[in-house]
Amino acid sequence: MKLKIAVLAGDGIGPEIMEQGVAVLSAVAEKFGHEVSYKEALCGAHAIDEVGDPFPEETFQACKEADAVLFASVGDPKFDNNPSAKVRPEQGLLAMRKKLGLYANIRPVETFDCLVHKSPLKDELVRGADFVCIRELTGGMYFGKKQEPAVNADGVEDALDTNYYSRPEVERILRVGYQYARARRKHLTVVDKANVLASSRLWRKVAQEMMGEYPDVTTDFMYVDNAAMRMIQDPRFFDVIVTENTFGDILTDEGSCITGSMGLLPSASTGSSTPVFEPIHGSWPQGKGLNIANPLAQILSVAMLFEYFDLKNEGKLIREAVNASLDQNVRTPEIQVEGGEKYGTKEVGAWIVKYIKNS
Repeated sequence: MKLKIAVLAGDGIGPEIMEQGVAVLSAVAEKFGHEVSYKEALCGAHAIDEVGDPFPEETFQACKEADAVLFASVGDPKFDNNPSAKVRPEQGLLAMRKKLGLYANIRPVETFDCLVHKSPLKDELVRGADFVCIRELTGGMYFGKKQEPAVNADGVEDALDTNYYSRPEVERILRVGYQYARARRKHLTVVDKANVLASSRLWRKVAQEMMGEYPDVTTDFMYVDNAAMRMIQDPRFFDVIVTENTFGDILTDEGSCITGSMGLLPSASTGSSTPVFEPIHGSWPQGKGLNIANPLAQILSVAMLFEYFDLKNEGKLIREAVNASLDQNVRTPEIQVEGGEKYGTKEVGAWIVKYIKNS
């Protein structure tokens, strides 16, 4: 198979983990006889510094022309600490999602038995937790009508974000949720705040109407505050969660902590154009250049990339290599066992590449 991959390394630790992700992708492609070409492109703070735009047109075209995008991270403290900044790295990420029509964000949350002790939750709660969050990605407050902070006619400073959704937007993301539920344990939880928000009442109305189309799937509904609590009290309850943009952003980060490290979880964003595969964590500028960033989420994002194209054996081999590295304590500092050998970003990536080549 021939694959054209747009590589967006971005900011902070992005280039370091991307180097390992590309190395693994290339090793797997060579082993299975695939032909892969790469095109690097600017995004985030790096792109602002270079061309003044966090998602320049050249990057958009590179993404459109690719079969898939491998993305790392964006973000820089100089923008985080400046509320008046007109252009921000995260705007590039939102622009990419909108321009590529990436309305479905797929975030699996799966625990690793050898790392359960790293979870903030008790062993008996977290062991065996395995669920998928489906987050709507191009609607809601992130893309609704906005009013930046300003003094109004009454002399009071105010601001506005609009949480807008249409029926077609809700239907298409619910269908993604049902498809995943059918392929897993046939349990879908729709998360909303229908007791307060009109937009959530639309979500619940549409979901209730669609339930009959999927009689083999158990559908339940949960308010977002209850879902956040249930995720901590009983994460094994969930199979597939589907929810709107803002709730999904918060819940998926909460879910990621269950595993013991945000450096372990990949994600995919899919829709009407080129799919994007990326780790769920941010740019972690404090770790930049120190060779301590965990590359596993980036590497597992490569597994999701192969699986998207139905190359299941390729994805399986990557997951096998990652599990082997964890079992043999080839780990970056934040998940290493006490007294274990020191491995950095490069060393973990190299070990996994070697495993793939020798398997």
